[in-house]
Formats: sequence, structure tokens, C-alpha cells
Amino acid sequence: MSFQAFMMRRVAAKSDRKRDAGLTIPESVTYIRDLSYGENASHTLDLCYPKDAEEDLPLIISFHGGGYVYGSTKIYQYYCADLATRGFAVVNFNYRLAPKYRFPAPLEDLQQVIGWLCDHKDAYPLDLNNVFLVGDSAGAQLASQYAAIYSNPEYAALMGFEKPDIKLRAVGLNCGFYDMTGQLQTEGLKGIMVDYLGKNPERYGQKLDVLSYITADYPPAYLFTAGGDFLKDKCEPMAELLAERGVPCAWKVYGDESIGHVFHVNVRLDTGKEANDDQTAFFRKYLQA
Repeated sequence: MSFQAFMMRRVAAKSDRKRDAGLTIPESVTYIRDLSYGENASHTLDLCYPKDAEEDLPLIISFHGGGYVYGSTKIYQYYCADLATRGFAVVNFNYRLAPKYRFPAPLEDLQQVIGWLCDHKDAYPLDLNNVFLVGDSAGAQLASQYAAIYSNPEYAALMGFEKPDIKLRAVGLNCGFYDMTGQLQTEGLKGIMVDYLGKNPERYGQKLDVLSYITADYPPAYLFTAGGDFLKDKCEPMAELLAERGVPCAWKVYGDESIGHVFHVNVRLDTGKEANDDQTAFFRKYLQA
């Protein structure tokens, strides 16, 4: 493990505990924990939805952040439960982390999660005809990559994925970076990228050139960042690329420099509530009967 990853785990864990201290799951939400979707110890998911649900609900799948090396359902439980109060079913899942598990383990795990949902859709109020994918930080990169796999058969074949039996209607890409090949040329996250990809990422070839495989069939996307987000400069170029490829999208910078990275996960923060309201409103525009 790189020193960068070690420090991320240590600093982020302390910050996340402080952020969520005293929070509880809203009484209006059914929250089911630790459902097993695979054989690895990391393969568990939480599922939540409004308690008064009388019909199948549009489904949000949350791809947590953490630089590929950190993050868990525990850290995202209040964010996901808060999304559920907006009338969605929400999946909050653990995936295998680097450096023990490397590319493309998180993407493979999401594919397993979706397979589990297809197998268990009758046990829960899930509308798999209206699925939305959100991710933040490294989770935004992963969500954006999975959307390319889902929407481009050529890229799916290259990655060895089969298209699942769901309808991915839109994606939410939050405080992330998206150009993997470009990121490999910068120093900012170099240690973490080595943790995830190893010392010889060139062996993955075109698999890392995600942006080349974005077409007009890519799901509509709502992107956001914050005035104090260290990845702020990654948002607008991705939105512009999507627009150039004919993908419906919107993007916004929330708050000033006092509002930082993955601010929207803080359910106490008014700016986070605003961003999550806007993103879910965008999703609702793409619901289909």
C-alpha cells in the first residue's frame, strides 16, 4: 500500500466519523444491512427504501468513493438513506478495495450487484426498468466507466462484460475525475493509481481509455463539484465531452471555497441537500413507465 493510500484511510476515517457522529437512519426509511451478493467477504450490500412504498421504486445504485482503497457501506449509509427519502430505492454496496484487489475488481463487483438485484427483484420494491447510478470521487470514475461499458458493446466486449437486464436511465457523477489515461500522467494521485492499477498500467491497454468509448448512447448525466473540491477542474471538461458526443447532461459547481470534496455525503449540509435534490430531480426527468 502506498503512503498516500495509508494516509487517505487514516485521515478520511477520522473525518467521516466526525461528520456522521450522532446521525441515525430516518424513521421513514426501511434500511436492510449486509445482504450477501457474492463469495468474497467484501461482497455485501445494504438496501433502503421508503417504508410507505406501495409499488416498485426507481433504483439508485451508489458507487462509493475513497480512492479505490477506502470506503464502505457504513460510511455511506446516511447519504443513501437520505436519497431514499426522495422516493427511491437505494443500493449501498461494498466492493473489493486496492491494493489487495486491483482493476477491474470494483467494476466486476458492480456487475455482480446488478446480477443479485435481477435475481431478487421480486423480494423488494425495485423497478429495474428505471435504474440510476451515482458515484463520487473514485466512485465517480468507476460509475462513468461502467456507464461506458453498459452503453457501448465494443467496450463491453473489450472489458469482458455482458449487458445486464436492467435499464440504466441516467448517471450522477460527483466530485470525480474521469480521464484515467490523463490521470496516470499527473502526480496528484500517483500512489493511489499504482495501488489500483499496479506499476505497469500499460498492460491494460485500451481498457483504460474510457473516454474514447463514450458515444451518444451513453446515459444522460448530471455532474457536480464544489468550489473547494480539489478535483473541481475535472468536472467541466467531462461535461463538455459528453455534450460534444451528444449525451444529454448538466453540471454545476456548488458553494464557494469553503465547500469541499464529496460535500453532498454530509446530510447535515444545506449545500449537499441542494445538490442531491438537483441530481434526483434530473433523474426523474428520465423515468419511463
